[in-house]
Amino acid sequence: MTITRHPTRRALLRATTAGAAALLALAHAPAQAQAPYPNKPIRMVVPFQAGGATDVLARVLGQKMAAGLGQPVVIDNKPGAAGIIGTDMVAKAAPDGYTIVFSLSNSLLTNEFLYEKLPYDTQRDLTLVYQVAMGPLVLVVHPSVPAKTAPELLKYVAANKGKVAYGSYGVGAYPHLAGAHMSLTQQADMNHVAYKGEAPMMQDLIGGQIQMAYASALVAKPHIDAGKVRAIGVSGERRMAALPTVPTMAEQGLKDEAYRVTGWLAFAVPAKTPKPIVDRIAEEVRKASQQPDVRERIAAMGFELKDSSPEHFAAAWKAERPIWERLIKQSGAKLE
Repeated sequence: MTITRHPTRRALLRATTAGAAALLALAHAPAQAQAPYPNKPIRMVVPFQAGGATDVLARVLGQKMAAGLGQPVVIDNKPGAAGIIGTDMVAKAAPDGYTIVFSLSNSLLTNEFLYEKLPYDTQRDLTLVYQVAMGPLVLVVHPSVPAKTAPELLKYVAANKGKVAYGSYGVGAYPHLAGAHMSLTQQADMNHVAYKGEAPMMQDLIGGQIQMAYASALVAKPHIDAGKVRAIGVSGERRMAALPTVPTMAEQGLKDEAYRVTGWLAFAVPAKTPKPIVDRIAEEVRKASQQPDVRERIAAMGFELKDSSPEHFAAAWKAERPIWERLIKQSGAKLE
């Protein structure tokens, strides 16, 4: 007679557990091997309205980066609150490299000195990736303003106390701080009007609702050429390639730090994003921005191209913090 021995329950459990572990290992191994970064579309958040210089440059870079990454780069405009809304969205996103922000220095630096409570902390919640370009701006006025030079404009605003309004594309952005500094030093009591983007700001300037504003060459130049606004001067230390005949404010005798510093455009990702992914994004941004047609586009927009890296950007950010903090305090800029 043949006796059939049935496995014990303990033996069955061991066999089942071993089989499950083997299946789990097989499931994970190919998934990890087949999913190098990136393996799906990347969302590039622009915390400003479509149509402004930041948005336009984001789309130019996004198209070039998509070719290098092998995945679509989708632009997602999230304007509002001086760039805070869109930047906070990225700060709270998964740190996997699939959500990045392309923004200005206000949302990545200066806002911390303007707001008592920000929903994010740049140092804690974000990793700086790449500083693409410095962003000098051109100061333009409505044709009804008689001033043609920076010194003449200072005299004009001082003589018209409380009657001049200046625009910006957000509280804490350079146009706000520089305008506040001019108002304070000239005791002009100018009115600040914050817009959600450059396009609506420029339309109100053309329409005469405001009398002056700092704007990018991309947005301002067509209207300067058409005579709808008048260029007074350029911020920063050098003239813009896009507006070579317009002198800097410093050239005209305005030596204050407020007229010599510039904002910038840069990328950041959520904190704790793996270093290899941060480096990959930085490298693709560098390759995209250094292409001849992109370099020409950046110069035509009035920006000064940077050759950056995560480490260089972090060092520059730390060096600029005390400058912007001092400028904001001196300007008397107030939260709105």
